[in-house]
Amino acid sequence: MPHQLLRMIDANLNRSSEGLRVLEDVARFLINDAELCQRLKTLRHDLARCTSSLNAELLSQRNAWHDVGYLSSRANERNMETTSPRSLLDLVTANAKRVEESLRVVEELAKLPEISHVLSSSRFEQARFTLYTLERDLISLILRRDKTERMSGLYVILDRQFLMGRDELDITRQIIEGGARVIQLRDKESKRGELIVVAKKIRDLCSQADVLFIINDYLDMALAVDADGLHIGQEDMPLPVIRKQLPIDKIIGCSVRTLPQATKAQTEGADYIAVGSIFRTTTKIEATVVGVDMLKDLKRTVSTPIVAIGGISQNNVDEVVAAGADAIAVISAVLGAKDVKGAVQKLVAKIDSGKERCQNL
Repeated sequence: MPHQLLRMIDANLNRSSEGLRVLEDVARFLINDAELCQRLKTLRHDLARCTSSLNAELLSQRNAWHDVGYLSSRANERNMETTSPRSLLDLVTANAKRVEESLRVVEELAKLPEISHVLSSSRFEQARFTLYTLERDLISLILRRDKTERMSGLYVILDRQFLMGRDELDITRQIIEGGARVIQLRDKESKRGELIVVAKKIRDLCSQADVLFIINDYLDMALAVDADGLHIGQEDMPLPVIRKQLPIDKIIGCSVRTLPQATKAQTEGADYIAVGSIFRTTTKIEATVVGVDMLKDLKRTVSTPIVAIGGISQNNVDEVVAAGADAIAVISAVLGAKDVKGAVQKLVAKIDSGKERCQNL
């Protein structure tokens, strides 16, 4: 086999292995996703196995220090270091492209008569397409993680029926100015044509203030207004089906009442879990009260951010924070107040002080 071809194969196999290891470690150490880490590891090991028969020949032809591409690649790297700030997303994208391009080179070389008897072009093609999916999944996790890390503090559910005619935009401004981190729009009664106009305006206000905007129940609405995510219940469309319909950067929250429901939601890819009703509530009279102990059990069971909901007010929010809730969802505690902004500010202050006490224990 010509030594030039062996050098090309060796260089591209090294690039693909190195790039895959970077992606694998991102999934393992930064994203903490065992399943995705294992998929990347399996791909790396599979590629190593299918080229193992060539190891001795490849090493024999390796001449890294005299590679004409070495100096130019180093110059390019130095230029990128001074001109291009790197983010985690940049890192993943660069290494995924590096692997994909390397696999394509080996795939094409494996079609040559002098190589096809030892390397299978179709195996490298399959690996390349496998990586396309892995790249998408990893980038999706990174983009969604940026949102889920903001799933903390006060989460206000803007129930339009509870507003009783008050202006949604004015109430939204007060909620934002008061310091809420997340706003969910919920409306079970209005026509979609009316609701989409309101939703777009609220989305714009939230976007300007860097507040997460979530749509309750309606997948089509979340897509139409480019919301940050969608919140679903146990009786809604299955989470995996919704995940396929949403853009890769959108988050999904799921309401649960039991530990099995919570673990199922986490397994299916929920970005946060809402548990309730923590206390008895007038907003949903028929809601089952699960209590603070359920919240504590859930905190020990799942790693997904947990939003506590149901009957939470100024009087009991400290207890909920102490139980481990990442975010506190309320309706009447804010929308039922004459001074909405003031009510939000008081709850935010209590949540912040409660979390500070927990950290100091």
